[in-house]
Amino acid sequence: MDPRPPVILIAARNEASRLPATLAALARAFPGARVVVADDGSTDGTARAARAAGAEVVRSERPLGKGGAATLAARHVLDATSGPNPPRVLLCDADLGPSAAELRGLLDADADVAVAVFARKVGGGFGVAVRAARSAIAHRTGLELLAPLSGQRALRGEVLSVVTPFARGFGMEVGMTIDAARAGFSVVEVPLDLEHRATGRTWSGFVHRGRQLRDLLAAYLARR
Repeated sequence: MDPRPPVILIAARNEASRLPATLAALARAFPGARVVVADDGSTDGTARAARAAGAEVVRSERPLGKGGAATLAARHVLDATSGPNPPRVLLCDADLGPSAAELRGLLDADADVAVAVFARKVGGGFGVAVRAARSAIAHRTGLELLAPLSGQRALRGEVLSVVTPFARGFGMEVGMTIDAARAGFSVVEVPLDLEHRATGRTWSGFVHRGRQLRDLLAAYLARR
């Protein structure tokens, strides 16, 4: 395992309430890590909370979607990850809270791309978006993943420039997986005891998953 702290990238929109706990957990788990929060046009105190926790902030005044915001963060650090022997890059969601400390397990994986699988399922819908993402990745690469939409990922530094710019919106993870696998990088999944704000079988939850489905299909079609 690389003993150096990773570069941590977080895309966040209106996460002022949960982001501080996530950043505090990351600080405990990865002392000395460079943390960059991409504020995706938030209307709350997301950027202020990130700066108060010592993170660097890049901000879009208008919402770009998850993939667009994460691309801003990636471009902010690409110089540091493009030289010889670059540090690992850790991508994570803003709403993990204290469980973000569990992401240390991703850095133990002997792979170019390590994807976290939530050991406990909380909330969710009927699995349509997840099944579609699995099928899209399998069709393009032959990989069979349990958690194709997981945003918690550790990349070897050299992978970042290959998978950016990320696919738009919620197609980010599907596009990233396909691009990494096609470039010859290894991808593994790691079960971790993570928690996040789950979307349930509510109207807003179904709207969210509809957007996921739309974006992941766009990422799949763009990678013929």
